[in-house]
Amino acid sequence: MLDVKLFEMRSFLPLPYEEALAPRLKRAQEKLQTGSGAGGEFTGWVHLPRDYDKEEFSRIQAAARKIQGDSQALVVIGIGGSYLGARGVIDCLCSPNYNLKKKNTPNVYFIGNGLSADALQETLDLVADVDFSVNVISKSGTTTEPAVAFRFFREALEKKYGKENAGERIYATTDKARGALKSLADAEGWETFVVPDEIGGRYSVLTAVGLLPIAVAGVDIEALMGGAAQMMDVCANGSYDCPAWKYAATRYELYRSGRPIELLACYDPAFRFMSEWWKQLYGESEGKDGKGLFPASVDFTADLHSMGQYIQEGKRLMFETVVRLGASNGQLYVPRDEADGDGLNFLAGKPMDFIRDRAMEGTLLAHTEGGVPNIIVEADGKTPEALGQLIYFFEYACGLSGYLLDVNPFDQPGVEAYKKNMFALLGKPGYEDRKAELEAKLNK
Repeated sequence: MLDVKLFEMRSFLPLPYEEALAPRLKRAQEKLQTGSGAGGEFTGWVHLPRDYDKEEFSRIQAAARKIQGDSQALVVIGIGGSYLGARGVIDCLCSPNYNLKKKNTPNVYFIGNGLSADALQETLDLVADVDFSVNVISKSGTTTEPAVAFRFFREALEKKYGKENAGERIYATTDKARGALKSLADAEGWETFVVPDEIGGRYSVLTAVGLLPIAVAGVDIEALMGGAAQMMDVCANGSYDCPAWKYAATRYELYRSGRPIELLACYDPAFRFMSEWWKQLYGESEGKDGKGLFPASVDFTADLHSMGQYIQEGKRLMFETVVRLGASNGQLYVPRDEADGDGLNFLAGKPMDFIRDRAMEGTLLAHTEGGVPNIIVEADGKTPEALGQLIYFFEYACGLSGYLLDVNPFDQPGVEAYKKNMFALLGKPGYEDRKAELEAKLNK
C-alpha cells in the first residue's frame, strides 16, 4: 500500500504540528466525506471508486475493444483535465514511447490541448493513411481548443469514411443531458459517455474522461479502479494513519513556514505527464485568494544536471515531494568493459535499479543537508492498481489541502480571465466593446 515518509522533517518543522492541525484536518475530512464544504457539489470523486456507474464502465470496455478492433489510432481531443490524466496513466504504465512501440493496441494521439496549426497538421498527417477513431471530450462542447480541433478531425473522418460510417468512429464524452456537444452527438447518433456533474475536470481521470483512452491503450481499468478503491478505504480513516493526512499536513506547514514552492520529483521519465496532471490538480485547486503553493516538477536524474544547482544552493523557497515507483518492470545489468576507460567497472554486474536508488538516496541526503525538506511518496510499483492508489491519494490530499487553506478546492474562477480577453480579440459576438478596449491597450 502507498505510504508517505518524512525524511529529517523535524529539522525543518520542529514543532509537533500534527496535533495542532488535527482538528482542522478532521473538519476538512468531514467536508470531503459529506460534501458539506465549499464546492461540495463537486466531490463526487470521493466515493467514485465504489459508486461508479457499472453499466457505463462496461460500455467503456466494449467501446475500447471495438476501437482496438477497427482502428490503428485513437485521436483524443481535450484540454486540461480532459487529457492530462489519461496521458499520464498511459505514459506511466505503457511508456512515453507508447506510439512508437510494436503492440496489439492502437496508437493514442492527444490533440486539442493547444492552438498550434503545426501540431494539428502533424496529427492529421499521422492518421491520414490508417484507420482511426476520435474521442472528443468536453463538458460543454464550446471550449475553444478542443472544439476547433474536433472540426478538423470530424471533417477528416467524414472525408475518409463518409458521414454515416464516420459517426461510428466518434465517441463523445460530455454532459449527460445538455450542451453543444451533447446535442450534436444525439443528433448524429454518436456513442456518448458522461462527464459527471459532480466531478470537476481535474478530478475526472477515473471517469469515462480518462478511462476510455486508458482502456484503448490496453491498461486494465478494473485494476486501476480497484487500487483507487483501496486508497478510498484508507482515506476514509480520519487520522494520521491516512497517508493523505500526513502529506496534506506537512506541505501545509512547510508553506506556512515560508516555502511557497513544491517540486514534484520522480526518477522515472515515464512519470512526466503524471507530474503535469498533478500540477493542474494542485495549481487549480489551491491557487486562489492570493494563497497556495506553486506546483512545479522536475525529472530526476536529468534535472539534477540543470535545476540541481538551484535546488542545492539557491534561495530556500521550496521543498520536494519525491515519488518512488518501485522496481522497474524489466531489469538491465551494467556490462563489464575490459579497458574500463570510463572507470565504471565498479558498477559492472549491478542492476540499473540499484544505481538509480543510490542516486535517489544520495540526492535525498544532499538536498536535505542543503536545506530542502523532502517528502517521500512510496508507491507499490508501476501497475494499474498502484497507480490507482496514487491518483486517489493525490486527489484526496488536494481536497484536504484546499480546506486547510480556507479556499474552495473545486472551482477555478481565474481560468475565465484569459478566455474573455481571447474571445474579445477573436471577435466573438457580444464582446465588441471589450475588443475595442483591449486593442487600444495593445496598441499603446
